[in-house]
Amino acid sequence: MQFLHTCLNVADADRSVEWYTEQLGFEFSWEFETADGETRNRYVADENGVELQLSETRGVTPEDHGETWDHLAVGVEDVDAAFAEIEHHGVVKEPGDQPEAGARTAFVKDPDGHVVELIQPLED
Repeated sequence: MQFLHTCLNVADADRSVEWYTEQLGFEFSWEFETADGETRNRYVADENGVELQLSETRGVTPEDHGETWDHLAVGVEDVDAAFAEIEHHGVVKEPGDQPEAGARTAFVKDPDGHVVELIQPLED
């Protein structure tokens, strides 16, 4: 497995991209919106290519500490196999294709309830 990114829920993705690029020297890397258009995702990366996902959902302002951090993402060769093998502590989302993001994903919880996203690139 490989660490890919951490997702932060933000009130304004563009403002957050500006802050991370101008203040911390990250580079903008890519973006996508969910199929329903409700959530905008912008990614910035450090000099090693590790990404930070800045996720803005229409009408939601993360104010409580528990709402600001969303999940940790790791790359796997096969989402379905990893999902079946991992000893998780709760299923957040079963494996499924996310064409907007170009990936097949699943979400599980770790022993402390933190959400971990498993990601496998979709084949072209």
